[in-house]
Amino acid sequence: MFPHKVIFYRYSFLHDPKKQSAKRASPRRVRSHCRAGSITVEAAMTIPFFFLAVVCLIYMMEIMAVRTSIRCGMQYAGKQAAEKTYANKIMISGQIEKAVVEAVGAERLNRSAVEGGAEGIDCGRSRFSAVSDILELHADYKIRLPIPSFRNISVKMSESMKFKGWSGYEEEGFGDGKQEMVYVTETGVVYHRKRNCPYLDLTIRTETADRVKDLRNQDHGRYYPCERCADSRRTPWVYVTDYGDRYHCSLACSGLKRTIYTIPLSEAAGKGACAKCGGRE
Repeated sequence: MFPHKVIFYRYSFLHDPKKQSAKRASPRRVRSHCRAGSITVEAAMTIPFFFLAVVCLIYMMEIMAVRTSIRCGMQYAGKQAAEKTYANKIMISGQIEKAVVEAVGAERLNRSAVEGGAEGIDCGRSRFSAVSDILELHADYKIRLPIPSFRNISVKMSESMKFKGWSGYEEEGFGDGKQEMVYVTETGVVYHRKRNCPYLDLTIRTETADRVKDLRNQDHGRYYPCERCADSRRTPWVYVTDYGDRYHCSLACSGLKRTIYTIPLSEAAGKGACAKCGGRE
């Protein structure tokens, strides 16, 4: 009886329904494990690209900061060179480079992405025209790229600016010297004998719209709405000048701009003399 019992139990084990259902369910678990593994592989491939994009964005911001700093340094150097053109009509590129580095900071350039640091700024293409009194400043440099290779990879960058030399003008010698020269504006009805007349020098300030009715100009006059811009929009802020009699709702209004012409007094026929500078001293 014993051998039959062993055979019977072995047969019943092989045909147990619970065991058979467990075997049938095992492919699902295999597929779920495959899906989990594929997601892990995709994450492992995506995360490095994400961090690479972040690094590239940070590096682009650093490059823009370097370019802005160098342009600010060129403005500083250009103003210095423009002041010196009155006495000296020669511009030395080495002095421009020194002024740019001084304005930006040698330490800042040395730890930046500029190849060579402070020594990598080249202003050799800068020049000055003694005929037109125009200064053309050029700053050439290279930016290192964070790409691992056997040799350093860099990109050439260039910044350019133009400045007008502060050469001034000779007021007495302007024109043919036989008649007096006066100053007029495009829409003005008077002429001015002095270029620095307050009526020609616009000093614009911002005021709130609800206070404009209480404001007075330097001549103790009231401000009235500008015919060009005050009726077209309503803003909480208005713009006025010290000697004007209009308030403006837009800084782009033509009433806030001055185009000054120098003409002989004989051509100012029909225009009256300015109340401030039109009288002879």
